[in-house]
Formats: sequence, C-alpha cells, structure tokens
Amino acid sequence: MTRFDPRLNRRALFATGSAAALLAAVGVSAQAAPTRGGHLRVALSGGDRTETWLDVPGGRFLQAARHAVFECLTEIAADGTLQPGLADTWTASANGQTWLFDLKQDVNFHDGTMLTSDDVAASLNVHEIIETVTALGRYQVEVTLFDPDPSLPVRLADGGFSIFAASDLAIGDLPMNGTGPYSIKRFDAGRGFLGARVENHRKDGTAGWFETVELIAISDEGVRADALREGFVDAADLSAGHGLDAHDDLELLSENNVVHAAIRTGVTHASRVGSHPLDAMRFATRWWMTT
Repeated sequence: MTRFDPRLNRRALFATGSAAALLAAVGVSAQAAPTRGGHLRVALSGGDRTETWLDVPGGRFLQAARHAVFECLTEIAADGTLQPGLADTWTASANGQTWLFDLKQDVNFHDGTMLTSDDVAASLNVHEIIETVTALGRYQVEVTLFDPDPSLPVRLADGGFSIFAASDLAIGDLPMNGTGPYSIKRFDAGRGFLGARVENHRKDGTAGWFETVELIAISDEGVRADALREGFVDAADLSAGHGLDAHDDLELLSENNVVHAAIRTGVTHASRVGSHPLDAMRFATRWWMTT
C-alpha cells in the first residue's frame, strides 16, 4: 500500500476572495484594480501550420492560445507562487513517485459537460514522465511516475500538461473544448486565434478580463513591431526595441535589460510576471484594459 506524506499537501494561498488577495495574485497595486472589457490583439512569433494543441511546448502563438482555452491541474500565479488549478489539493507518497490529486467539482467544459477524473487520466497518460494515471472515483486521480519527482505539481502547471476532454481525445479529433476563461471562436493553426470570454465562468472576478482575445501569428519581428507601431495590435513579442521607446503610447517590457515584448498604453500587466514579461504566455487571462 502506498503511503502518502501530508507534508507535501498544497492548498490555495489566495482563497479568501478579498481584494488584497486578488491584487497580490496578479501583482499590481490597489490603484490598478482589474476591470472587465475590451478586445485584446497580440502579434506573436512561433506560428506553425502543423502544430496542434497537443504539441509540447509549441511556439509562442500556440502557447498563448492554449493558456486562454485550456487549464492544468496546477498554476503558477503572476507572483510566482504555486496555486491550485483544476486540482484543489494534492498529496505525494513519501518518495514523491506517486501522487493523489483531488479535482475541483464545479468545472465545466465549454460544451457544458463536467470535468471528471477520466478526462485528466486521458490527458496525462500520454506524457513520457508519467507511468500511469488512474481515475479513483469521479474526482480523484492517482499519478505514478517512472522516477520520483517532488516538484511534480510545479511541472504540471506548464501548458504542455493541459487537460482536454476525454471524448475529444478518444476520437482523435483536434481538441476544441476546454475549461479556461475563453472558448474558441476561430483557430487557424499557425495563423490566427479568436477567443470569446465564457459567461459565468468559475474564475469570474479573478481572471479573464477581456471580452475577446485575438492572436495573430507573424514570423517576421520587424512586421510585428510595425503592426504595434501602426496600431493594428496592442502587444507583440520582440527581442529588440525597434525604436518603439520613442512612442509615448507604447511601453517596452524588459527583463535584465533585454527586451521581450512591447505593449500599448492602456493594456495593464502584472508588475511581476515570473520568467517572461508576457506572463509566461498567460497574458490573455491575466491582463486587462484600463482605457
């Protein structure tokens, strides 16, 4: 019988729903409280016509679209802390090789069906680090790894471990049915994505502030910079300034003096966004419009 170590149990750090907790989670001050509304347009690199949602990790275009539509068992918040995602709690065996995940019981896919352990098992069993995923009842899964890994909950926050509907995976179709704040209105691999905010989503008031999110894959960096400069998009991933710092309505996002992106004034982002100013490609659910 597997013994589980309660010291490896993790729960939400910001579960109170208070304004202070929300602002801490998104990494901003009280003067910039999130507001709902607007249409976000972003030009991104990494478009590949052959990519599907199942490709890991995928280019930036695919990563950003996937984070808008699909969710993982865990999540790295904007302030860098590990948070529950589709799982409420998790517990590991003493050596970190077997894990129990208790799933949230109020999660719907975009077609209205409920998330269950069968969906999680079908989604995670394909990963090479995982030996088996077993559904234990409707809302609990047991994950057994080939090798012990005490950091598994952190790894599972990566978009490559997104949870899909088992019914989609069973018929070999391109999964289009997620649980995230945005449903797919249009997806053209390697070219464009349009997502619409899901009404009455369980994350209302904490994520998914834009009414719609549009992602455009543009391989040429100079063209992405021009699209931002000319007002065709609100943000773009970049590796240089391209003279955009001379425009009062634009802001360069940098880390360690290296430019990673630029955004238009009026798009608000977290003050701390982990390892990448595009919020690890989670900007669609975390940013908002202030004008």
